[in-house]
Amino acid sequence: MNKRALVIGAGFSGLAAAASLAAKGYDVTVLEKNSTPGGRARKFSEQGFTYDMGPSWYWMPEVFEEYFARFNKRVSDYYDLHRIDPSYKIYFGPGDEVALPASLTGIYELYDSIEPGSSENLKKFLAESEFKYKTGMGKFVIKPSHSVTEFMSWEILKAGLQLNLFSSFGSYTRKYFKSPKIRRMLEFPVLFLGGTAETTPALYSLMNYSDMVQGTWYPVGGMYKVVEAMESLAKELGVKFRYNAEVKSINLENNRIVSLETITESFEADFVVASGDYHHIEQKLLPEKYRKYKENYWDKRVLSPSSLIFYMGFNTRIPKLDHHTLLFDEDFEGHAKSIYENPSWPEKPSIYISCTSKTDSNVAPEGHENVFVLIPVAPGIEDTDEIRNRYLEEVLTRLERYTGQKLREHLVYNRSYAHRDFESDYHAFKGNAYGLANTLMQTAFLKPSMRNKKVKNLMYAGQLTVPGPGVPPAIISGQIAADEIDKLNKTNAL
Repeated sequence: MNKRALVIGAGFSGLAAAASLAAKGYDVTVLEKNSTPGGRARKFSEQGFTYDMGPSWYWMPEVFEEYFARFNKRVSDYYDLHRIDPSYKIYFGPGDEVALPASLTGIYELYDSIEPGSSENLKKFLAESEFKYKTGMGKFVIKPSHSVTEFMSWEILKAGLQLNLFSSFGSYTRKYFKSPKIRRMLEFPVLFLGGTAETTPALYSLMNYSDMVQGTWYPVGGMYKVVEAMESLAKELGVKFRYNAEVKSINLENNRIVSLETITESFEADFVVASGDYHHIEQKLLPEKYRKYKENYWDKRVLSPSSLIFYMGFNTRIPKLDHHTLLFDEDFEGHAKSIYENPSWPEKPSIYISCTSKTDSNVAPEGHENVFVLIPVAPGIEDTDEIRNRYLEEVLTRLERYTGQKLREHLVYNRSYAHRDFESDYHAFKGNAYGLANTLMQTAFLKPSMRNKKVKNLMYAGQLTVPGPGVPPAIISGQIAADEIDKLNKTNAL
């Protein structure tokens, strides 16, 4: 009889783990708290507008290709990709904005226009970033990181020295570029991935390689098309899905999980992948004697930001907005400090805007715009309607200032989403949106472990464990967890 594997959560890591285990011959059931798959990448529709609820950047396209190739499939079997050009636009202030072209030639010309001669340094920077990307993805990201010994080979140690693990992203960009504007352009992904340029290892310049060389893409129909594709593939492989089936308790015997309980059913298990919120599953569902970490361990973790999101619908076109627009016309450093140094609501936040109706006519009624606005904010701070309303006014003021349009009178739909929603929908630790910050002391085997030696048949996956936050890392995390479960099964069989 095939071994029974239960997966808690149908986010990207859970979907990847489920399909990977099913392909190996396991009888897989996914238990999902919410009514649809996707986790933070769910979608909703109102008044003719369709919104991706969370992830909106499609970077690292080969991770998606390699995932589907594992099952002899291609991305194009499930959805179409459109390359965005320009990739995004950054607004620094009146008369000062840059649009990043999709072509490298265009990017080099742009850099030279900002800092004469800087294109030559950009070529060197991107060559190093490419090495980091290919080495990081090939040798580091794919490891389960159970122990430092996984990295104790001369080949890996030699590569590690070239990855700039021990220098900061900020010092690394200053080595190549004098222009504060260029450094801001290179460093902005760090704010969303969980850190400042001074606390994040320079290793993460690999993101710039993906950004500029691999490009920014859009799955036609929205990011939820990726979720639908992964769910469809999993079902083709025999995975069963139970929605509105939140796991309420975990039953153990002899240091093994024997079943998971929802409100209405009990599911027997030979193996479990916990891809829901790691902290919630460990601290709220596992009996205390089986927990790997204590609560004070979690309190000491440096978290990536939470987010205040507005899903906005306007009954007019907004020519000034691109598919991706970043408003960096206020105090960027002060905003970062309000997240990582002095957790509080930012006075003058940087704002990210996604307007998918620029690319996709099906996400908004004709003549309307679908606008997603995100402000990164510190996790664990107060979240009230009064605060949200204050920031809605700030967002509308900034949008009107940037676009030169009166938009308040055209706002026909608005929904906000922040800490308390992340907590209620996903049990997100401190209402975080992105997982752990990518600091040096939270890299690889220094992250919360995938494995808990007190529970022999459990493996964790997702953004609070390796390899880290983001859609591609979550997919990889699910694959690693499935492979580790399979190793456990084969070891026990011997």
